[in-house]
This record gives sequence, C-alpha cells and structure tokens, in this order.
Amino acid sequence: MKIFTANVFKNSLFQLEALIKNFDTDGTMLSDGTRNQIKIFQLDGDEVAIKAFGIPNFINRVVYKYFRKSKAHRSFEYAQKLLSLHIKTPDPIAYAVEDSGLLFGRSYYICKNLNADLTYRTLVHDKNYPDWRKILVDFTAFTFELHEKGIHFLDHSAGNTLIKKTEAGYDFYLVDLNRMEFKPMSFKTRMHNFSRLTPHRETVAIMAQEYARLANYDPKETEDAMWQETVNFQERFKKKRALKKKIKFWKK
Repeated sequence: MKIFTANVFKNSLFQLEALIKNFDTDGTMLSDGTRNQIKIFQLDGDEVAIKAFGIPNFINRVVYKYFRKSKAHRSFEYAQKLLSLHIKTPDPIAYAVEDSGLLFGRSYYICKNLNADLTYRTLVHDKNYPDWRKILVDFTAFTFELHEKGIHFLDHSAGNTLIKKTEAGYDFYLVDLNRMEFKPMSFKTRMHNFSRLTPHRETVAIMAQEYARLANYDPKETEDAMWQETVNFQERFKKKRALKKKIKFWKK
C-alpha cells in the first residue's frame, strides 16, 4: 500500500494506513455502488470519507499501473486545484493505491466528510423544497463561475454537487472529482455541461435564463441550446438502459 497525503496530514499517515487496511470490515457505509464504495471513519476526532474505487478490468489495471494516474490520484489533485481556484470541495486528505506487483489494484481517495443539507438531486425531485428557485439560480451562478474559471466538470450530474445552507445563502461543493478538464469552454460545451442535471423543461428554462443573464448571451438561444443538450442526453440514456435490459434478458 502506498499512501500520499496533503502536507497538513503528514502526521496522520499511520492512522490513515490503518483505516484503509480495515476498510472492508470497519467504518459506516455511505454509498455502496456496484463499482465503488464510500465509508465514513473517524480520524483525530474528525469524520473523514474514504472512497474505494473497484479493481478495474485487466487492460486498465495495466494502464493505471504504468501509464495513467489512478482515479484516486486524479481526485486528490483536482481537489487541490479546485481549492486553489476558490471552488469548494470537501478538504482533500490523501490518496492511496494498492501495490499488487505487476498489476494495479484498488485505489482510495480520502477527504473530510461534509454533512450537506441537500444535493442538486433534491431540486429535481422536490419542487416544493424551501428556496427551490433561489437555490437553482445560485447553482447556475456557481456553474457559470466554474466555466469562467475554465473548469469543465465532466461528471456535473444531480448527485455530484453537495449544497450547504449558510447564514449568507448556500455554498456548493463538488464531489466525485476524477473526471475534469481545465481549459476555456465554448458556448456548446457550456450548454452540454448542463445536460445531465434534470429532465424537466421548466428547471432548464430557469437555469438558462440566469446563465444568459450572467454570460450576456441571447436568452432564447441559450434556453434552446441547453434544452436540446438535455434532450440528447435523455435519449442516449434511455437507449443505453434499454440495451442493458436486452442484454440481461438474453443472459437468462
């Protein structure tokens, strides 16, 4: 096991190693996905979240071993990059990789746990949520800030922004950070970045109008483009889900 920590957590190296070694048996499960798991642990009196990325397929075990940074490594570096750009994300602590000889094993990303009040998904499912419209508008401003700073968050989906209520309003924190690009973004790329957030036309209209105001874009052109990107994504998603059902059926 190789562990790489942020400078302020150098003295916690041995404790971190113990948490990771006991990941399968200890901790409180936060998310138990088919590929990845997230558990909550205690570290020096603080709650930390450890995300364990599943062992990749054979080709990627070679790729991540010799040619490309692991998902955990990228998550750690991108978190530091975001903070340097004054974009919030739970404080990065460390990342770790299993050294299993010639092939790559599991990797782990560790950050401070953030007890959020909601995620963007809440806005998708509950239009009566208090401050629904204000949060939506503020979220759009947050996304505009990402784009203006050249942050292309490739997994900008409903569950990957944590929202925390404050005395001044709402703070937004990005999570699931391993897929990002840092570069100037075109109008089309900006509109596409909204495509995975919601299937609801009214919600898209609100975001588009606010984004157009902030970016000084044509409101109608912005709304039409954002909605078309949303429709395209929904169609691809439905086709993909239908294909998976067919594959499951033929495997029976």
